[in-house]
Order: sequence, then structure tokens, then C-alpha cells
Amino acid sequence: MEAVLRELRAAMAFVERNFNLIKRYWKWEVVFFAYTIANTVTMGFIGKGAVSFGATVDADFLVLYMLIGSILWGYLSILFEIVAETVAWERWEDTIEYTFMAPVKRVTHLLSVCILSVFYGVLRSGLILMVVSLLFDLDLSRANLSGAGLVLGVASLSFIGLGVAGAVLPLISPEKGVQVVHIFQALLLMFSGVYYEVDVLPFWMQKVAAFSPATYALRGMRKAILHGANTASLWKDVYPLLFLGALLLPLGIAIFYQMERFAKKKGLLKRNG
Repeated sequence: MEAVLRELRAAMAFVERNFNLIKRYWKWEVVFFAYTIANTVTMGFIGKGAVSFGATVDADFLVLYMLIGSILWGYLSILFEIVAETVAWERWEDTIEYTFMAPVKRVTHLLSVCILSVFYGVLRSGLILMVVSLLFDLDLSRANLSGAGLVLGVASLSFIGLGVAGAVLPLISPEKGVQVVHIFQALLLMFSGVYYEVDVLPFWMQKVAAFSPATYALRGMRKAILHGANTASLWKDVYPLLFLGALLLPLGIAIFYQMERFAKKKGLLKRNG
């Protein structure tokens, strides 16, 4: 019992420390928030532009379709930025050796960072949705927002697993690791149908998309928000997300454990370039 309480206190300490880092660099957070809103609004206007060019789709439907993809992509980016770049932050703050030598289980460290990233990502995504719904005068009265939240919550398990696995890149490669994480995000964007249906992809890419949790998250959220699908009908997309989360989360932590040992053996923790 004492060991469990110690790990809980350590988890809360990690959450508090990362929250303080966000507060310390709040000006950058405002900049990135503004960028995310600008990118989301741009996607909405692309939807309107497609209708003006003669697309035979309801304008509000197409705008909301694009906005959902952009908002989910922003949420996924936040998880990757906080989880996958946590090593880069540690190196930047010159605390990486202290953190990785502390008598705290690595799973406690990683999951506490993940908890903060999920809460922060949900908060930011909710604010973005409010802003764009006012700007585009969207009607969300028929949307099943609780169902969309359920899909997003279940999908977060898989996203966290991918983020933790991606965190090994800046751990073993201080020079280019963070940039490679962004490349990985772009590949996920391409295969998952963030701004289009997966059906338009070549056959082999559709097969790859079936292994991406973002594919099911997007499909489920669009059903809930665009069509007002009830929670029971969303389970077709929730089940694959549960399976992928149960697979990717422990796999990501296991990969991080192995790469941490490798980095310590090779003396990569302290390197700054």
C-alpha cells in the first residue's frame, strides 16, 4: 500500500511539473493555439470553397466534416507534442538525467504525462470547437457530443501508446528525433482520412488505414456529430479502438523501456547534439 501511495504522489508531482512548464511558456501555448484555430478555420473555408466550385454536398455538412478532421488532428498533435516530446523537454530543461535516475517507475512517469496531455488536449479541442462553431454558425443541436467524447476517450489510449513509442526517437537521437516524430504524425494523417474518406485511397493504403486508431476515431466522431448516431451504434468503431488501445499502450511502454536501457548504455541522455 505504501508503494502504491508513493507512486501516486510521484504521478501527481509529474503532472504538476508539466503543468507548470505549460504555465511557464504560456505565450508559446497562445501562439500554437492561435495557429491551430487558424488551421482549423482554413479547413472550414476549404469546405465552403468546394461547394462554391460546384460540389454537390450540403455546405454545412462539408464544412463540419472538414472541421471534425482538423480538430481531431489538433488533439492528436497535442498528445504527441506533450507525450512524444517529453524527452526533448527534459533535455531542454537539463533535467533529463535527474528524471531518468529518480526512484520512480517509468510507467508512472509516462502515464502521468499522458494524463495531463489528455486533459489539456480535450480542453483545447473543446475551445476550438466552440470558436469555429460560432464563426461558421454551425448547428450542433442534433450532434451526439457525449458519444463523440466516448470515441475520443477510447481512442486516446491508442494515441497515447503511439505517442509513448514515438518518444523513443528524441531519446535515442537528440539531433533529429523530434523532427521524425512529426514525420510519423504526417504519415498517420495521410493514412487515416483526416480530410477525406479512406475509400478514396488506393487499396493497399486502405489496408494500412485499418490498423490506424485515427481511422476509427474519425469515423465514430463523424457519425456522432454529423449524423447524431446514438452511442449504441458507435460500438462498431469503439471495439477496434479498445483492441488497438489494449495492444498499443503496453507495447509503447515496453518499447520505451527497451530504448531507455539502450540510451543509458550508450550515454545518450545528456547529449544535446
